[in-house]
Amino acid sequence: MMSGVPILRPKLPVADRVVGYLRRIDEERFYTNFGPLVTVLEDRIAQHYGLDSGTVTTVANATLGLTLALMAEGAQRGTLCAMPAWTFVASAHAAAGAGLVPYFIDVDPYTWALDPEAILSEITRAPGPVGAVMPVAPFGRPIDIARWDAFRAESKLAVVVDAAAGFDSLIPGNAPAVVSLHATKVLSSGEGGLVVSRDPSLIEEVRARSNFGFHGSRLARFTSTNAKMSEYHAAVGLAALDEWREARGEWMDLAAAYRRAFAGSNRIRLQEGFGQSWVSGICVLRATEPPTLRFEQTLAAAEVETRQWWGSGAHLHPATADYPRAALPITKGLAAATFGVPFYRDLAAPQITQIAETVLGCSEAV
Repeated sequence: MMSGVPILRPKLPVADRVVGYLRRIDEERFYTNFGPLVTVLEDRIAQHYGLDSGTVTTVANATLGLTLALMAEGAQRGTLCAMPAWTFVASAHAAAGAGLVPYFIDVDPYTWALDPEAILSEITRAPGPVGAVMPVAPFGRPIDIARWDAFRAESKLAVVVDAAAGFDSLIPGNAPAVVSLHATKVLSSGEGGLVVSRDPSLIEEVRARSNFGFHGSRLARFTSTNAKMSEYHAAVGLAALDEWREARGEWMDLAAAYRRAFAGSNRIRLQEGFGQSWVSGICVLRATEPPTLRFEQTLAAAEVETRQWWGSGAHLHPATADYPRAALPITKGLAAATFGVPFYRDLAAPQITQIAETVLGCSEAV
């Protein structure tokens, strides 16, 4: 029996990999306000996605990035922001921060994400005018942003993609996508985020909104906030980029090990493509039976930590319970059938094997 296997153990670049960047900070004496390291980080991220300079801006965290992107997209305050109920509560907080009202709708049962065609009918049934849509890349699984760009162009609605866990899977489009650099993510600056779009003018506005509305002068052009990334966080982010190839290999090897462990089961599934074409910092299993609680109890008895990363959905928190919602049968089913298992870069192969055996034993005992 295992003892004390946590759900995660973040592993950021070690001090030796960061110290060179810290010395540059000492030399430059530039600590924030879009300093040289932040600029280099943004350009390197743009290159990573095959984009030109000016298509990425950093932010203090992804939640603020979502809020600022909604503002930059021109979403009208007081209107509804349609979003999946199957998401982390930060999506709703970000919309409320932009002056919008979260409107929770259901997801596709196979992708766990909003469908850009199906959402049109949901909008016609909404309890008020919809000003924005926030698709979410569920646990980092890629979504087709090109389809959302087409929806955005046709509907004239603001579209902001919550790709918090999607650094590895993102294929940027014109609609702004927001990526988290939190410590739990596959690429991390400790805390921080990125807003990515092929439209440099949109990124320019998000950037200004993260800096009190200043752009080229000391005059605030619009209501904004302070959401800039510091040079210290950029230093960690750059060190993480330096080791990204190595780190991604470790993440993919772990995900592939889980996939092999459950390959013979028709009751336990991983997300499509996880450990094959993409990876994120969490591993979510979906079980046909028994309910999630049984797996959690069985694993807890084996001293293995689990987590329902999105709980029962973003709509059931005390802070969000009064927001409007559509019927949510798929979200309810996903909440009852999914759970996260330990997943971190130095998780040992024998631990994965024993976790899988415990899960499979629970599912076969039904």
